[in-house]
Amino acid sequence: METIDLGEFGDGFRTDPHPVYARLRERGPVHRVRLPEPDQHHETWLVVGYEEARTALADPRLAKDASKIGMLFLDEELIGKYLLGTDPPQHTRLRALVSRAFTMRHVEELRPRIEEITHGLLDAMLPHGRADLVESFAYPLPITVICELLGVPEMDRTAFRAMSTEAVAPTSAESEHDAFVRLAAYLTELIEDKRCAGPSGDLLSELIRTTAEDGDRLSVNELRGMAFVLLIAGHETTVNLISSGVLALLTHPDQLAALRADPSLVDGAVEEALRYEGPVENATFRFAAEPLEIGGTKIDRGDAVMIGLTAADRDTRRYADPDRFDVRRDTRGHLAFGHGVHYCLGAPLARLEARTAIRALLERAPGLTLDGPPGDWLPGMLMRGVRSLPVRW
Repeated sequence: METIDLGEFGDGFRTDPHPVYARLRERGPVHRVRLPEPDQHHETWLVVGYEEARTALADPRLAKDASKIGMLFLDEELIGKYLLGTDPPQHTRLRALVSRAFTMRHVEELRPRIEEITHGLLDAMLPHGRADLVESFAYPLPITVICELLGVPEMDRTAFRAMSTEAVAPTSAESEHDAFVRLAAYLTELIEDKRCAGPSGDLLSELIRTTAEDGDRLSVNELRGMAFVLLIAGHETTVNLISSGVLALLTHPDQLAALRADPSLVDGAVEEALRYEGPVENATFRFAAEPLEIGGTKIDRGDAVMIGLTAADRDTRRYADPDRFDVRRDTRGHLAFGHGVHYCLGAPLARLEARTAIRALLERAPGLTLDGPPGDWLPGMLMRGVRSLPVRW
C-alpha cells in the first residue's frame, strides 16, 4: 500500500486537517501514513473511518503496552507505566484504584467549586472588555480544578503548564524530552512531599495511602504515572474543549443565537463541540500484538496504529453533513472520549467544566465576539486546539 506523507500537506494540515481526512476516507478507512513534524519519518497505520475506528478502539489485539512488541517510549521510560500505556489486567487494576474519584456522583460534588472558580475568573476578566480567552479563562479553570483535586500547590501551576503543553504538543523532539525529564522530577518530588506530610484530603495523598480490598497498592512508579496522566489529561483536553467550543460558536452565529435563545441547549453544544472539533485529534498509539485486519487492510504484528478520533467523527457514513456545526445534532456515539476499556476516565468532569464555563460566559458576556484571528493550532497529531483566542464583549 502507498505510504502517504502527511508532512507534504504543509501548515494547512495543522490548521485544518479535516479536508485531508475527508479525502483519505473517500479512498478507504485505513491508510499507511508518514507523520509530519515533530514526528516526521515515523510511519503508522491511520484509521479514518468511523465504524473502523470504533471497532479498533475496543479490539484487544491492538495493545497500548508497547513493551509487548519490544518497544519503550520516552514518557514511560521517564515517568513510568500509566493508564494510557497499559492493557488488562494491569490497566483494569490501575483504573479501579482511581475510578471512584471520577464517578458521576463524585464529580457532581465538585459543581459548586467549579461554578465558584468559573465566576471568579469572569469577575477578573470581564472588566477589561477584551482578553485572550485561553489565557484568562479556558486554561485557568480546568488547571485549577484538577490541581485542587490532586493537591498541586498553586505556586507550581505556571511552571507545570509549560511542561505539560510541551509534553502533549511538542515543538521539537528535544523540547519534548526536556519536558518529560522536568515532569518526572517534579512529580517525584511532589509525591515525596505528600508522603512526608501525611494525609491532607486531596486525591494524590489518598492514592499514596490507598489500599484495595485485596491489599493492592500503587508503587512509586505507578503513583508518578497516575499523577502524570490525571494532571495532563485532566486539564489539557478541557482547555481545548472550552476554547474550541467557544470558537465554533463565535464562527457560527446562527448556532450561537440558538444557544442564547435557549440555554438548555448547552449540553448539546458541548457534545457537538466534542464531535466537531474534539480536543484529542488522534488516540495515542496502539500496536498490533498479532496480525489482524482493520477495514479490510492487513496489519502485521508489531505495526503501530493511530486511530483518528477527529477523522472518525466527521465520517459522512455516521453523521450527515458532518462539517456543519449544529448544537441540535444527535451526537450520540461520538468518539471524542474514545471507546472501550480506555474510554476517558475524566469525561464526566470535562463535560461539567465545559458546560459550566460556556453557560456562564455567554450569560455574563452577551456581546461576546472574536477580537481577531485565533492563535496557532497546536503542533503534532495528538491534541487539537488553539494557543490563543482573542475575544471582546
